[in-house]
Amino acid sequence: MRLTTFTSTALVATLVEARSTLTPRQAQPQQQLIDVHHHFVPDFYGEGKLTVLADAIHSQASFNGSRSPVPSHSVAVDAAGGDPSGWPVPSWNISFDDAFSASLNITARILSLTSPGAPITGTNETTRALARRTNEFCASLQEAQPSRVGCFAALPDLLDTNGTLAEIAYALDELNADGVTLFTRYGDGNYYLGNPLFDPIWEELNARKAVVFIHPAAPVDHTLVNPFMLQPLIDYPQETTRTAIDLITVRNRQRFPDTKVILSHAGGNLPWQFTRFAYSRRGVDVSLIADNVTWDQAVSDLRSFYYDLALSSSPEKLDLLLDLIPHDHLLYGSDFPYAPIAGVTNFYKALDEYSFNSSEVRDQVFFGNALDLLPRLANAIDSTN
Repeated sequence: MRLTTFTSTALVATLVEARSTLTPRQAQPQQQLIDVHHHFVPDFYGEGKLTVLADAIHSQASFNGSRSPVPSHSVAVDAAGGDPSGWPVPSWNISFDDAFSASLNITARILSLTSPGAPITGTNETTRALARRTNEFCASLQEAQPSRVGCFAALPDLLDTNGTLAEIAYALDELNADGVTLFTRYGDGNYYLGNPLFDPIWEELNARKAVVFIHPAAPVDHTLVNPFMLQPLIDYPQETTRTAIDLITVRNRQRFPDTKVILSHAGGNLPWQFTRFAYSRRGVDVSLIADNVTWDQAVSDLRSFYYDLALSSSPEKLDLLLDLIPHDHLLYGSDFPYAPIAGVTNFYKALDEYSFNSSEVRDQVFFGNALDLLPRLANAIDSTN
């Protein structure tokens, strides 16, 4: 779905206003951070069927003299109509990313290509080639700064089983990626991640004990409720919830227990909706439940996921998460550069000011849990100390 001129103009104005209120390093964060929800936007990604936003979005932000990248053209939209969610694709480069990361004391970040990603081109050789090019580019960034940059590999459309399996092997074996990125849904239908078509992919990831970063994608219906309710703001949290419960009800977590699955944005709406889903199972004969998933199994599966805190570190949500989820399954995330920088900073501030039970728990959430989850990165950091 192509953004209307009205929507695009309104959104740009909003983001520019948010960014212009932020001066470089307003607060000097001292807490070490490892960011597992951090995107990158290679130049060639915008050459395909994606929207590249006008220079207005990033032109207001700078860090220590490093200006944000400015596209050489205002808007480029080809026949695909851009990101179906309606969200603009920001321009990006590694120098500006380095400067932003330094401004929040982000020690290391794991880069991922967000949705729609390589599958924007369909289920074909072009998609495979785009995933490969993306992963080789990310690997070059990781090689240049192994203790500061990692990669969650991009994959083709999961409906392309052979192409996906081949890219998993190449990315993990040849490029030493830290894990893979999956989107919540694929294809033109409701092919969420619990669909049996994807079992061969889960089998491979389980055999490799892989880290799997799940990022929301646009739902089947791309129609906007109004021009200000772009789908990443409202629908993405529910898409994460939908695919997570799909995985629970088909026993994915029990069948593939060696995968280490990260849910974006603190699981979306899952922490709130889980009780609605699961309480009806408490004390009920499992034979009366269509999917045969008991209360205990559902709770175990909920707690098996890892949860990044990108745009999700309000005190209310942190209270709920820490009541439901082991603290060693919470990870820091920023959602840079798609989220407005002022928003990223505000969520960091909320997390920094939150009263954790102990400094040890705080350190685990900020960086320790990520180091436990990502051995390549941990070894790279150790080698520099």
